[in-house]
Amino acid sequence: MSHKLTSVLSNRTMAGMSPVRSIDAKHAQGEEDLLAEIGYKQELNRTFSTFQVFGIAYSIMGLLPSIASVTGTGLSSGPSGFVWSWIVASIFIFLVGVSMGELASAIPTSGGLYFWTYHYAPAKIKVPLSYMIGLSNSMALCCGMVSIAYGNAEEILAAVYLSKNGDFEITSARTYGVFAACIFSQAICTCISSKRIAWLQTTSTVCNTGLIVLFLIAVPIGTKINRKEFNGGEFIFSKVENFSDWPIGWQFCLSMMTAVWTIGAFDSCVHMSEEARNARYGVPLGIMGSIGACGILGWCLIICTVACMSTDVQSVLESDTGFPMAQIIYDSLGRRWAIAMMSLMAVCQWLMGSSIMTALSRQIWAFARDDGLPFANIVKVVDKRLKVPIRAVIFSSIVAYMIGCLCLAGSTASNALFSLGVAGNYLAWCMPVFLKLTSGRKLFTPGPFYTGDLFSPLIGWTTCAWGAFIIILCMFPSDKEVSKTTMNYTVVITCGTWLLSLFYYYVYKYKFYFGPKSNLSPEDVIEAALVVGKQDSM
Repeated sequence: MSHKLTSVLSNRTMAGMSPVRSIDAKHAQGEEDLLAEIGYKQELNRTFSTFQVFGIAYSIMGLLPSIASVTGTGLSSGPSGFVWSWIVASIFIFLVGVSMGELASAIPTSGGLYFWTYHYAPAKIKVPLSYMIGLSNSMALCCGMVSIAYGNAEEILAAVYLSKNGDFEITSARTYGVFAACIFSQAICTCISSKRIAWLQTTSTVCNTGLIVLFLIAVPIGTKINRKEFNGGEFIFSKVENFSDWPIGWQFCLSMMTAVWTIGAFDSCVHMSEEARNARYGVPLGIMGSIGACGILGWCLIICTVACMSTDVQSVLESDTGFPMAQIIYDSLGRRWAIAMMSLMAVCQWLMGSSIMTALSRQIWAFARDDGLPFANIVKVVDKRLKVPIRAVIFSSIVAYMIGCLCLAGSTASNALFSLGVAGNYLAWCMPVFLKLTSGRKLFTPGPFYTGDLFSPLIGWTTCAWGAFIIILCMFPSDKEVSKTTMNYTVVITCGTWLLSLFYYYVYKYKFYFGPKSNLSPEDVIEAALVVGKQDSM
């Protein structure tokens, strides 16, 4: 029998918290055994295949709808700035995925990011730091869901605007109304059984890929028919323009936010760890596969877009539709095709929102399971019939509605809100990587996916440097001349969230949150130990 497993699980159950010293997957032959080794019992159904784990991240990224939402940011440094900023950022984002994949392979759990932070952090700060990361990741995912739903509302209203030949006013109230309807419908969809949610990821993957293929075929054909020629290689790969008052070098960096915003939320694979059938392999493959696929396909989409767009970039950026991509499609295909394409993008973006709602609800559920959220005893309950954390879905929706109200304050507030999703996630992604390289280097036991003792630290330190750069980058305003309307309030909202989370912990939550804690009963501990004992005797 494994005395190590018995001791670790018994200590966690008796103390009500996780004194994690070492977690080793060698004794855990099955997924449930490994989860017991980590300190949790299996409560959700393991119905997600590796492809479906990949599908949830790929679906959330939703390439064409996401790129369409941030085309204006990419084009702010000109056509070639759009093209090259994407590929540069994609390479660094892939390295972040490699680092996260190593951590997920070693300790696959739904609350991975704050769990890993607790596991590798110094003893004196592991609990408050874990709490801050858990709350930061939860808020970032929620902001990501809000930004996707908000972008979805903009796409729907842009399609309506085109269908009415401009005889339609897009107001903040109408945008919020469509946004609210998207959140409500996605919440209902997420409350269905786990098996159908897994199937939805396959559907979303197929739809998003089909939309990309349609765009890559239809837009060039329409451009050839209507304009007779494409933009040349010099325009696509060499034409740099600056549509801001920042120096062109820094504006190029700001254009990288197109890729940063699009190729994000790949930690959703981590949050599905307790529903994946082969989490130690499937989660790392899902993370890196989704980043790699979106990096390459996104580059192709951007090249196609730049090749087919009007050479008057300024007019595209100032389109009356409020959506530069809608103007590009309109110029190439005409009004009817533009309406159809925008409608299809809106459908795919709705599927994106449904996917991130699923991932967010799992993170909320996991954090509530460890008493990290208000009303944790209510939120952490799993529906025994459907095996779905329905209360976590409802909680996520309520928070999304509250955060979404900031969008009514105008574009400045909404942009800061979207950047919070980036900054909050990058802190949560990079913190456990940094701790694994420093205070937790002796605690790290590699899982099946590991890049080796040489490359793993190099990739890890690159990840940390890139993460620090992006956190700073997303807090810069879009214009050098800052006013109350151009100010980027991300620095206030994001840093305020981090400071308030620590303040809330030290004032109140310290009484209830002690880090990741086991929910195994004494009977579960004995059963897990007997299973390991049989394995050791074989």
